[in-house]
Amino acid sequence: MDELDSALLRLLQQDGRRSNRDLARELGIAPSTCLERVRSLRERGLLTGFHAEVDLGALGRGLQAMIAVRVRPPTRAVIHEFQRFVEEMPEVIAVFVLTGTDDFLLHVAVRDIEHLNAVVLDELTKRQELADVRTSVIYGHHRKKVIDPA
Repeated sequence: MDELDSALLRLLQQDGRRSNRDLARELGIAPSTCLERVRSLRERGLLTGFHAEVDLGALGRGLQAMIAVRVRPPTRAVIHEFQRFVEEMPEVIAVFVLTGTDDFLLHVAVRDIEHLNAVVLDELTKRQELADVRTSVIYGHHRKKVIDPA
């Protein structure tokens, strides 16, 4: 990975909809060179996709929370089945499988505190393997938009 690859990654993370022509112009390279470099970044697995960001508040899901979960017994089958279950929940926007005290950290987006309460009490706690659950409401969420490849 050289400086040109790094620059392309930075620019595409800032705006994945930029045209090849705009990228090439900003980097001072030929459009054909730019296209080949972007293809190479995709083939090497450095670019894994292009995504649209959604405003959760505009969707009516402005309250976010992190839910720490412990399951028992902590077997591969139990972990995989619980992971499959939570990944299908519409409120869950990210699932982290952990080591340590907790087995999972679920990032959820819900309408309000009552909806959050229903997710925890009506959905998660009906699972037999659930051993412990702790919920933390998120006051603010700041995600780094551009990861420096260097």
